[in-house]
Amino acid sequence: MSAFPFVFVANAGDGSISTFRLVEGRLERLAVTEGVTGCSTFVIDGARDLLYAAVKKSEARDAGILTLEIDRESGALTPRTHLALADGGMNYLALTRDGSVLLGASYGGGYGIVCPVEGGVVGEPVARVEYPRLHSVLASDDGRFAYFVSLEADLVAQYALGDDLSLTPLTPATVACPDRSGPRHLVFSEAQDAVYVLTEFSGEVLRFDRDVESGVLEFRQAVPAYDLSKDLGHSVIDEDPREHHYIWGADIHLANGTLWCSERTESTLAAVRVAADGSLVAPERFTVTEPQPRGFAVSPDGRFLVAAGERSTTVSLYTIVGDELALLQQAETGGGANWVRFG
Repeated sequence: MSAFPFVFVANAGDGSISTFRLVEGRLERLAVTEGVTGCSTFVIDGARDLLYAAVKKSEARDAGILTLEIDRESGALTPRTHLALADGGMNYLALTRDGSVLLGASYGGGYGIVCPVEGGVVGEPVARVEYPRLHSVLASDDGRFAYFVSLEADLVAQYALGDDLSLTPLTPATVACPDRSGPRHLVFSEAQDAVYVLTEFSGEVLRFDRDVESGVLEFRQAVPAYDLSKDLGHSVIDEDPREHHYIWGADIHLANGTLWCSERTESTLAAVRVAADGSLVAPERFTVTEPQPRGFAVSPDGRFLVAAGERSTTVSLYTIVGDELALLQQAETGGGANWVRFG
């Protein structure tokens, strides 16, 4: 792998993925890979220089998961294999067990999958779950448990992931989120003893304690992650949040004891601090960023944050100073940028 981290940005409006190299606090765009229709999520296997992208149906291929090989010199992505999904594409992808298992969640299809991966080839799903408007999925670091988030049903479904990649519901099978909160994306604490979920409709970070042996979650706390001074209304499912000035939470990432969260109506990034006792502390300041920031990412060392905006053609690079962001650069990427990952 390169000594300098790559940053990949999906430009759903252009059907492309931009590859940047981060060097001395600057983004250098190396390549733009076309033909990734409607890509709104991808996941990277850095050890094997592979990128798995969720794509929509196009003239070239059906909706499904496209495997691309990363050229670490040029930054170009070369398509290798494609898994078609008849019931609709994925809105979130995650890897576990050293890249040998791929998890997916489909918002439009209302289903989640578990697929084996061998030699960079994603196999047919061997396990499936169904909940309305699934928005994300992650596995625990040890690969023993998987958690699927349903935005419409206001829940997190929790499963044991078997050696045969079967999904066995835990007891209880689901944990409830606050009514009409619209849980969206999740992250684990570094110790894996907590799970944090950002909600789309109420703009909160939900804290769940997690038993690392049984995998079971227990709801503990909710704190706002949006700018209360903007008088945003509580979102209503299937209503336009921009038109009604509703809360529109999107993405969440953990770095150095801080949960960074994006809100799209006011285009802000905010830091929710995790206190020493595990409790969450609501943000005190907000950074206005790229318009409609659906996706962003924090560098592995926690020093930098890169944010994309669905209503912008640029990404913003920040350095992180405590709970504040200092803008270093804006770089051209493409239309409808909506997903960012280091890898």
